[in-house]
Amino acid sequence: MNHDGYSDPYIAGILGSARTFAMVGASAVTNRPSYFAMKYLLSKGYRVVPVNPTLTGKEILGQRVYGSLAEVPAPVDIVDIFRNSAAALEMVREAISLKDELAIKVVWMQLGVRNDEAAAEAEAAGLQVVMNRCPKIEYGRLSGEIGWAGVNTGTISAKRPLLGGHGVQNHVIAGKPQ
Repeated sequence: MNHDGYSDPYIAGILGSARTFAMVGASAVTNRPSYFAMKYLLSKGYRVVPVNPTLTGKEILGQRVYGSLAEVPAPVDIVDIFRNSAAALEMVREAISLKDELAIKVVWMQLGVRNDEAAAEAEAAGLQVVMNRCPKIEYGRLSGEIGWAGVNTGTISAKRPLLGGHGVQNHVIAGKPQ
């Protein structure tokens, strides 16, 4: 797969079918990107399991923190990597080794994180891969929510957004279990 760009159906398919994220590198610091992403994904009905060895046993946004991916209870649809590009290979290899046990389907590397060797290994193991993207941003873009903030999504459409169960700005992605 060409990881220089992803089609909207590819990203929407991943976000629409997933229920659980294991967020590797989650932070309890409220102004960190992983905290924002976790808070947003939780508000969209996803289960988000924070993974951070320095915070093991504590809580982030009411969710118990695990020290490693191996400790996370199954199932995990997406392993979301908030680590640098060099560390991504090790995390992807751990995800591959646990893919059957945890039912992992996708490895997602955050904005600024790209490791082509890790992507190739994940794809060879049957996992889908997204690199250098944020699920929070992609969800907001694909659902139409990001347009409320005045961000140009590059898409012109008269199609009305799908609305979630609460709030006028709570847009959802088609196919996502509520």
